[in-house]
Amino acid sequence: MKKNLYKYLAGNEYPGRGIVLGRTPDGEKAVIAYWIMGRSANSRNRVFEAIPGGIRTVAADPAKLEDPHLIIYNAVLTPRETTVVTNGDQTDTIVHFMNENLFPGYSFEAALATRTYEDDAPNFTPRISGVVDMRSGAYKLSIVKSCEGNAASVQRQTFDYPQPVAGEGHFISTYLKNGSPIPSYAGEPMRITIDENDGAEFAGKLWESLNEDNKVSLFVRTITLETGDYEDTILNKYNAVEGE
Repeated sequence: MKKNLYKYLAGNEYPGRGIVLGRTPDGEKAVIAYWIMGRSANSRNRVFEAIPGGIRTVAADPAKLEDPHLIIYNAVLTPRETTVVTNGDQTDTIVHFMNENLFPGYSFEAALATRTYEDDAPNFTPRISGVVDMRSGAYKLSIVKSCEGNAASVQRQTFDYPQPVAGEGHFISTYLKNGSPIPSYAGEPMRITIDENDGAEFAGKLWESLNEDNKVSLFVRTITLETGDYEDTILNKYNAVEGE
């Protein structure tokens, strides 16, 4: 059963970082959304910055940046005719495997087989990743997580959607909800309704649904499948501090 993502997010104080992949109602575009949230000052001190082919996270105020190793990374990259989106530096790992043509057809899975969850005990934040074929719109989602907080047991799950349906998508996040420690997302990606053909409109609805205190940044890409052209929307809660 499809769920209303806006309602789900509005009722969830802290799903953490989230990825949505899907198809517009008119069937003409692939849709990608990625957002970050934060509870600590360090996590909130971020903005999405456009780079060639994608985005990266950067400190809103570099003077206030503490530990960057889990919060500063390339979030979206576009190797050839593929969009890669993740919640960490595994973006670079996936792109490396694809560019080197390692394990053709299974570069996504092979790359993530070399990675584990984040080293932020006791949460052990999952690594969530997605890849979209910009010609067909086919996509995959992955989560790499601990076994209910057991640091000795890593779980890697990949979900393959080779024939997306117009007006539908799938959502996965790092967490189920707020907590201490924070419980990891569990189960298959949520099947959701995609109700907008326009990326900016979709981004606006998602942004309004995210918790006001904890939301940080949001990215939406729509890809016209006939041409491979794409449009990106970036929303940041905080303003970047201009350098000297």
